[in-house]
Amino acid sequence: PTAPADVRSATEQAIAPAAPARPLPEAGETIDLPPIDQTDAIVRELVSKLSSHPTVAAWLTTDQLIRNFTVVVDNISTGRTPSGHLGKIRPTGNFQVREDSNGLWIDPRSYARYDKYADAISGLDARGAARLYATLKPRIQDAYRELGHPDGNVDPAVERALVDLLKTPVIDGDVALASRTVAYEFADPRLQSLSSAQRQFLRMGPRNVRLVQAKLREIAPLIGIPAESLPR
Repeated sequence: PTAPADVRSATEQAIAPAAPARPLPEAGETIDLPPIDQTDAIVRELVSKLSSHPTVAAWLTTDQLIRNFTVVVDNISTGRTPSGHLGKIRPTGNFQVREDSNGLWIDPRSYARYDKYADAISGLDARGAARLYATLKPRIQDAYRELGHPDGNVDPAVERALVDLLKTPVIDGDVALASRTVAYEFADPRLQSLSSAQRQFLRMGPRNVRLVQAKLREIAPLIGIPAESLPR
C-alpha cells in the first residue's frame, strides 16, 4: 500500500542529503567605514596593502570602486560579461584569429593580452582577499541594494559568480570560431551556449583560466563557500 503523503514527506526529509556545512568565513577588520560615496580612499588604501600589481593599481583609479566591484559581481552572477564596467583595465591590442584551409581559429597570441589580469589575481593572498571582502561587505551590501536587491545579501551573488567562472571549461589546443556579421562566435555549440561571462573568460586562454580558477578555489572556503558547492 502507498504510504500517506505526510509519512512520505517526513521520510523524504529524513533521507534527504544534508546541506553542506559552510566553513567559517574570515573576519574583516573592525573599522568605521564612511558612507558609500566616500569610500574610495579607504578602498584604495586597503587594496594597495593587498596587492601592488600594476593592473590592480590601474583599477584603483576607477571612481566609486565599491559600486564598480559590486556591479561586476552582479553581472557575472547573472551570466553577463562585466567588460563594460572595467574600462580602466581594458586589454590592449585586438582580438586575433588565424585562418587556414580547415577554418577559423583563435590565435593563441590573443591570450597574452590577458596574462596581466590572471597574474594579478593569481598573486593575491587568498586570506587577505577574504578579509578585505569581509571588511568592506557592509558597503558592498549597500551597493548591492542599489542594484535592486532589497535584502542586500551579496554572498549568494558572489558564490554564483565564483561557481560560474569555475564551470568555464579549460580548452587546450585550437579553438574553432564561426564568423558572424559583427563578431566571432565559437564554432562548438557547447562553448557558444556558455554564458556571456563564461565566453569572455574562456577567451583569456587556458593558462589564464587555470590561474584564475585556482585562486578562486583557494578563496572560496575563506569567504564561507563549502567545497561541495564548487564544480569538480
